[in-house]
Amino acid sequence: MKQIEKAYESCRLVIEKHSNSFAKAFNVLPSEKRKAVWAVYAFCRRVDDIVDNGGTLEELHAFKTEFKLFLKGSFSVYDDMWIALNDVFQRYSMDTEPFFDMIRGQEMDFEIHDYQSLEQLEQYSYHVASSVGLMLLPILAPNNELHLKNGAISLGLAMQLTNILRDVGEDLERGRVYIPADLMEKHDYTREELIKSTINDNFIHLWEDIAHRAEQLYDLALQTIDDYPMDARFPVKAALYFYRHILHSVRKNKYNCFTMRAYVIDVEKKRLLKQIMTTQEALA
Repeated sequence: MKQIEKAYESCRLVIEKHSNSFAKAFNVLPSEKRKAVWAVYAFCRRVDDIVDNGGTLEELHAFKTEFKLFLKGSFSVYDDMWIALNDVFQRYSMDTEPFFDMIRGQEMDFEIHDYQSLEQLEQYSYHVASSVGLMLLPILAPNNELHLKNGAISLGLAMQLTNILRDVGEDLERGRVYIPADLMEKHDYTREELIKSTINDNFIHLWEDIAHRAEQLYDLALQTIDDYPMDARFPVKAALYFYRHILHSVRKNKYNCFTMRAYVIDVEKKRLLKQIMTTQEALA
């Protein structure tokens, strides 16, 4: 196996291990675009793992330095992620700003453990999630990035809010509270209740308040999603529909996002994919 093929295969294993839904959604892309998505995801995962696996801010800064060297053409020829990403940068007109924004988002995880407002939370969400959509735009929709930028940002925000609503318990275990303090106050739900995993009417109203904002953002993303090239439109829609359905899965779990992991079962994915295909045929 050639070195570049081995590098992309390594990135494929990363995305399939950490995000099966994301991998399935983008698996229908043409080969070159699909492999490029794998490489970008592997970069994001590498950054994310520094925080999630108990790394330090110094390690994150070291990675930022490593990325800056990569942009100058200096990187390890033994690191599959850098090898694959270098190939992506040669094939596509990649914007480096979202990559630095992603790193900045992980820095925020070291600096901020409590969020005071939804606005502050969305600033964080932009850095850790919308940045990913902006990284992918030159791959998925070359020459149309500017038109699709706001929709990509909205989709990233919606997905990150969905992650937060799904992973309340997991985040608490890591000492993080992403639920905004002003919304907890608005719904008369205390931090003590959150720590005790209390699910009551106030918590449900609080959770649904944030979910409503996520739904608004999904709707905004849908406004331009049909302007993606045909080969990318289906996977982007699939990613949106799969993630949006996680909200319904949490509701089915009676809002237990403390000890239960909400996910979209295969039968639901098939139903959603059929729904997307029906919509695509109607637009054709």
